[in-house]
Formats: sequence, C-alpha cells, structure tokens
Amino acid sequence: MKLLQAIKLANITLNNSVAMSPMTRARAEVDGTVNDATVTYYTQRASAGLLISEGANISEQAIGSPYTPGIYTKDQIESWKKVTDAVHETGGKIFAQLWHTGRVAHSVDKNDVLPVAPSALAIVGQQHFSSQGAMDYEVPRALETAEVKQVIQDYKQAAVNAIEAGFDGVELHAATGYLPNQFLAESANIRTDEYGGNIENRSRFILEVMAAVTEAIGEGKAGIKLSPSIPYNSILESDPVATYSYLIKELNNLPLAYIHLMNPLFLPEEGFEQYPKDVMGTLGTLTTHSIIANAGYTKETAEAELQKGIAKIISFGVPFIANPDLVKRFELNAELNQPDRATFYGGNEKGYIDYPFLDEAVL
Repeated sequence: MKLLQAIKLANITLNNSVAMSPMTRARAEVDGTVNDATVTYYTQRASAGLLISEGANISEQAIGSPYTPGIYTKDQIESWKKVTDAVHETGGKIFAQLWHTGRVAHSVDKNDVLPVAPSALAIVGQQHFSSQGAMDYEVPRALETAEVKQVIQDYKQAAVNAIEAGFDGVELHAATGYLPNQFLAESANIRTDEYGGNIENRSRFILEVMAAVTEAIGEGKAGIKLSPSIPYNSILESDPVATYSYLIKELNNLPLAYIHLMNPLFLPEEGFEQYPKDVMGTLGTLTTHSIIANAGYTKETAEAELQKGIAKIISFGVPFIANPDLVKRFELNAELNQPDRATFYGGNEKGYIDYPFLDEAVL
C-alpha cells in the first residue's frame, strides 16, 4: 500500500505518505503560547509521516479567533519547542502553518481594533466564532501598500521563528478565505495598486510571501495550502482555473517543499460550474512540486488517489482528531473512533487528547 510507504519530501524522509492536515483546535493560552496538552496532542499523532500544525498567528494583527497559538513572541517560540522536541523524539516530522486571518476576525478579540484585509469588503452570509459567541462580520480596514509589505516581512520573520522553534518547515495558509486567499480572490480584492486588479497583481502577495519565506529558511522547507474550489468566507472567482493555473505555474520558480491542494468543499451544485471538481487532475498536474492532496479522503480513496500518480501524500483532518493512531488503524484495517464535533474548538482535554488508541480499545 503506497499510503504506508516511506517517501522523500524535499530534504526530509517521511515514514509514510500520510499527513495530518492543519486543524484549528482553539486550546492555546490567552498569550498565544501552547501548553502541555498540545505537546501530548501532537506527540500522540506523530506516527503520521508529516504533521502540519494548526494555524499559528504570525503577528498580533493576524489573530482572528480566541485561544489560537502564535509564532511571533519569544514565549510562543519556546512553548512550540516542547512540541517539536517531543515529535522528533518519536521519529516524526512537523511543519508549522503560518496564519494571518485578515478579515476572518472580529474586533472583540482584537482589543477593539478592526480586522485588516486587502479591501474594505466584509464577509457576508456567515458569522464569526468569537469569544463572545457567533457575531456578524465587520467591514475590515483596507491595508495601505506599505502595510502590505510589512505583512510580507511578518510572514518571513514567522518562518524564521518556526525554524528556531524546531519545526522542519512551514506551510503558508493561503486557503479557505484567509488573508493570502483574500488577496487572490476577485470578490475580496478591489485594490488599484500593484496588489490588485488582474490575476498577476492579485497573485503578487502570495508569490512575494513565498519568495521571502524561502529566501529566509532555505530550499525545500516551505509549502503552501490552496483551496481552488472552496467559495467559503465569501471567496468567489469568475475563472478560478485561470487564476490558480497562473499562481501554481509561478510557484514552480521557487524551491518549495510541496503544494497542499484541497478538494472541493462547501461547493453548491448549481451556480458554481466554473470551479474544477477534479482539482488534482486539473491543477495538480501543473506543478513541478510534490502534491499533498487534502479533504474528504478515506483509506481507500486516499490509496486510489496515490495510485493516479499526481499526489505524493494524502492529508487527513477529522480522522486524526479522533484517531491519534490513524496510521496503525490503516495498517491493520481497524475500525475508526468517531469524532465528537462538540469538542472540536476550545475546551479542555476532553475531545483533544483522550481518544483511545487501538490497543486501549481492545483491552
């Protein structure tokens, strides 16, 4: 089974072709440090070939939701070192996901400061998870051009911080409507400077971030997550194939570790015919980089995807929440624990580090 075979990803060798995808769990401390429960959480799941951390805020400005970790203060860096040390002691590998939420935020969790975005356009038809409960989105403040360039430097510094914290690499969260995705999408970006307008300009922010990050931390240590067919968070494209084809081809010029591509989620049956249903076949073939395929896979469909030869690794989200030993369960064709969705975000150890391992369930 290809899923269970060791594989080379850029400069590192993974024990198998299974990755744990980034998942917000909202269990960090109020200062953005991670705690002992987080160390346990990642260590329990370190049998994955590659762990990709939950999104780590790259700056105070980047924060969108409460109880999410950061990677911009000394204390945050030191707290993550406990995670990376523990993962490495088990023989695992771990990348940090770099996160700026942009307009996917609310001022109640930002010291009454408005969220920032490429343009002053609010998310509509959804509400935000905040410390005060579900709230309607606010109209964000549009970033000035000089501020955009500073955010790029914030990403670069966060990547350096992640390597200092012991991560094997970083992943730019450019998917599901967060700041890089906002720059890319017509529906969120009506800028008239060099970061807005045509596809080339809307892609500029992502490309400059990735160039800055790879320059700072080196070849084969940076990946990027993209969601070409996910209109969530008011992200709409008239020609997503053209947009992402350009972006992915331009990313070929950078020494990346991988591109993490998401399958369609939240895609209505009608009115969105321009979005590719087969993301791997349509866009995954355009890159010279390794592809990690994400979203909705079972063991069987993951194996089938790898057999097609486009994706090199399959990442799993929810199955890893409930099954810390997911790889072993795949190996033995064992039944999976069912996740408790009520404990996905926030709370304590319940639904976080108390799911039984296979040997515990047998006893």
